[in-house]
Amino acid sequence: MGIVVHVASFAGYIIPFGSVLGPLIVWLMQREIPFVDECGRNCLNYKISMMIYVMISVVLMFVGIGFILVGFLAVLDIVLTIIAAMKASEGICYKYPLSIKFLKTSH
Repeated sequence: MGIVVHVASFAGYIIPFGSVLGPLIVWLMQREIPFVDECGRNCLNYKISMMIYVMISVVLMFVGIGFILVGFLAVLDIVLTIIAAMKASEGICYKYPLSIKFLKTSH
């Protein structure tokens, strides 16, 4: 289920706010499992952080640099989410870089 938490965030490329809603739904259904709880918190922290970074980049599009930043953030999001899913398949809870801690982990 830890893998599903991370992979569910790809819903954001199809559904608005799906990058947060997908992992949130899986996490809320399975958070009594410690591994899923930690993976879910880490994933949600990262996805909420990414939404903030994208909003800042959209504002910076008026200056021009925002276009480059949005592209960079999209590639970074895909790569880090794949890494997190691979780590979850190994039983390791991945801690995303650049993640603001909105939901504190128990460890």
